[in-house]
Amino acid sequence: MSAGTQLLAATSTSHRPLTIVLFLIVVAITLYVTLWASRQNKTAADYYAAGRSFSGVQNGLAISGDYMSAASFLGISGAIALSGYDGFLYSIGFLVAWLVALLLVAELLRNSGRFTLADQLAFRMRQRPVRTAAAVSTLGVSIFYLLAQMVGAGALVSLLLGVTGDAAKNITIVLVGVLMIFYVTVGGMKGTTWVQIVKAVLLMTGTVVITVIVLWQFRFNLSELLGAAASNTGKGSAFLEPGLRYGTTLTSKIDFLSLSLALVLGTAGLPHILIRFYTVPTSKTARTSVTWAIGLIGAFYLMTLVLGFGAAALLDTGPESQVAKSAGNVASPLLAEAAGGGAGSTGGAILLALIAAVAFATILAVVAGLTLTSASSFAHDIYAHVMKKGQASEKDELRTARIAAFIIGAVAIALAIPAQKLNIAFLVALAFAVAASANLPAIIYNLFWRRFNTRGAVWSIYGGLISCILLVIFSPVVSGKVGPTGASASLFPLGVDFSWFPLENPGLVSIPIGFLLGWIGAITSKEPEAQAGYDELEVRALTGSGAEGATQH
Repeated sequence: MSAGTQLLAATSTSHRPLTIVLFLIVVAITLYVTLWASRQNKTAADYYAAGRSFSGVQNGLAISGDYMSAASFLGISGAIALSGYDGFLYSIGFLVAWLVALLLVAELLRNSGRFTLADQLAFRMRQRPVRTAAAVSTLGVSIFYLLAQMVGAGALVSLLLGVTGDAAKNITIVLVGVLMIFYVTVGGMKGTTWVQIVKAVLLMTGTVVITVIVLWQFRFNLSELLGAAASNTGKGSAFLEPGLRYGTTLTSKIDFLSLSLALVLGTAGLPHILIRFYTVPTSKTARTSVTWAIGLIGAFYLMTLVLGFGAAALLDTGPESQVAKSAGNVASPLLAEAAGGGAGSTGGAILLALIAAVAFATILAVVAGLTLTSASSFAHDIYAHVMKKGQASEKDELRTARIAAFIIGAVAIALAIPAQKLNIAFLVALAFAVAASANLPAIIYNLFWRRFNTRGAVWSIYGGLISCILLVIFSPVVSGKVGPTGASASLFPLGVDFSWFPLENPGLVSIPIGFLLGWIGAITSKEPEAQAGYDELEVRALTGSGAEGATQH
């Protein structure tokens, strides 16, 4: 009996009510936290930055909760279960990427910004073009990232409830979108942050429990675990060596290089991660939150090694298995069930419910953070500063943010439904590529290059964003890729193929384009006021002096 059949058999027994009850308890907790936090939202600073009231430990938990997304918990473990060593490279990429973000931009952005990424970029440049470009880029990155989380939610809840039909999965995605919109419109940053804190605690607890149980089954011998994984998959030593997914052809090797570049550089341009540093009162508190986040994130990504290889050792991962058909997205919940005693057992049902609830809380927290970031960027940058030229009232701005959250949620739902066949870690890698191509060049240039100006910022953002999205559209991600079962592994069905760009991740091409266009735009434009504002921006970035109440030029 396959893992998928076992699961359906298990969820049809008397244990299903137990799993659903535990699952709903977690959802209820997050809803209560959101309603509680909503009563404290009175100003724009409360809604956008939680009143800068969180401690270093709280913000560290929230940062790790925001960063350890469904891609990390579900997608990476699934990628390892299916691709072995090559799948674990996602864990390495995400972890190293965090360090790059901290070293290059995190504290400097926190000191020199206010609510959004555009606040920092527009400080010494012309408001309207830069804010518009930054807001468009934020929306682009967030939509890609939201896709991954929504796909994960559909796979997870369908697994938990034993749902197999496409219509039921689509309804699940819609319901997740509705919850996401509720968190953002009602709770704002304060509610979203507390949901992320709760999620981080639950995620670390659940991951530790499953890791210990899996290692216990192999007598805490990692070598024995790896050997069992290689044997059970039928791929032998190749499963533990580079090249199973990214080393078969020259194109796949280049694709791996492109993926690595996008992962390592992408985090430093992710708006929903960077704005977390605006929720603390001082630079010292920001550094404390960073210390906590590094510890939690590092420990978590090491444990994904056990989750992924544990799934490969204990589950059926063949082409017709539930794991393979979900692109690996259900490997962790199925592993939890197997570790707890298998399908039909009370222990298996409890652990399945625990992990499913944790993963669902993970998805809710991240989609809330992404939607809040997008809605805030539209309301604060496009509406308040571009459309209203800085004359909008706080009440109008907050109302616009809530309306934007509805629209963004609807777009994410519509795009997630056809994207369900893609691995969510892979989808997040595309979001990283967009962030590294569009946002990172402008951030780096603005922080460290006096000559950088409005034209350079606009060219780098739009150039990186457009080139990245166009290359994705004409890549095998959208059309022309056939999966291991012979079915389409792209967004479009078999028979539709307009993929002329061979790489699945465009970072190797689009990131240099973003940096190049930023440089060309800056050197071909003379804008003395941008250079004149660099000294003040540098002081703010290094000291944080006056940043919270900054009014941009």
